[in-house]
Amino acid sequence: MEKQNKRISLSEAAALVKDGSTLSFSGFTIWRRPMALVFELIRQKRRHLHLLEVNGGPQTEFLVGAGCVDIWESCWVGHELYGKYGANLSRKVGNKEMIVEDYSHAEMTFRFAAAAAGMPFAACQSAMGTDIHNPEYDMLGRAGRRDGSDPRISRSKYQFMDDPFYGGGQYSLVPAAKVDVAVLSVQQVGEEGTVRVRGQYYTDPEVARAADLTIAIAEEIVPEEYLRRESDRNTIASFEVDYIVECPWNAHPTGMFGAYDVDGDFLRDFYQKTRTQEGFDAFAEEWIYGHDHLSYLEKLGFERTLRLKANTALNFSTNVKRGQ
Repeated sequence: MEKQNKRISLSEAAALVKDGSTLSFSGFTIWRRPMALVFELIRQKRRHLHLLEVNGGPQTEFLVGAGCVDIWESCWVGHELYGKYGANLSRKVGNKEMIVEDYSHAEMTFRFAAAAAGMPFAACQSAMGTDIHNPEYDMLGRAGRRDGSDPRISRSKYQFMDDPFYGGGQYSLVPAAKVDVAVLSVQQVGEEGTVRVRGQYYTDPEVARAADLTIAIAEEIVPEEYLRRESDRNTIASFEVDYIVECPWNAHPTGMFGAYDVDGDFLRDFYQKTRTQEGFDAFAEEWIYGHDHLSYLEKLGFERTLRLKANTALNFSTNVKRGQ
């Protein structure tokens, strides 16, 4: 049987994400976010996206600021030390330009685990007794979006049931995360789609399995034979990945463990300058529009990327000043 060629370009990968798609990402807060693909989605003027994320980060803030997102379901968004909260999302919600559905961090993880297992929901006790379960804060319900017309939106935000097996008390049932496209940012992917993540892989396996279509954007594409030599180090099987893209520095300004550090100066600058829509538009004009990934890297400059580059023995940069 002839092997499928899964390799595509960054622009072709972005074209697979259609207007109105439900979208999710790899990584955690400011690590291993597929920013090169996010910037390309903004260039292609994608609209009406529905983001489902275990937690948000710079990828969320850029897409929201650019007007690409209608609905966001998650628990938190921000830039850690470099911007404690999502200023763009906060502004859009304040202006009633998008819907935010709040779940706890654990509930979002359970939602993806349920989808990865092919289950319609998960049972958990996270967030019990909090206002996350207050019907007044079912924002999709209040917007009339839980009528069953959208197969990606559950007909209720949660349900409750008593433990029927061991008498362990009440549990909340949370809906599985229904995702059209998952985009992963990883260190290595094989020619056939096998993913190897160095360092923490967070909920990447569940995100990949939850999606109808999974795209892996990697620092490098390597021979499958190389990955099979130590197959226990691989993270996601080839048959779970539909397309692959080779794109060095694809996670910048977020970090790629073992390859390059988080660009804290970039994120801090973004956070400070994009608290208004005018500020975001100016930042996007400088860094996104009129660029492709190569010219974006050229604008960053060799000196900056060299400073961020990780020492291969230590897995972090020895040139970045810390603790300031």
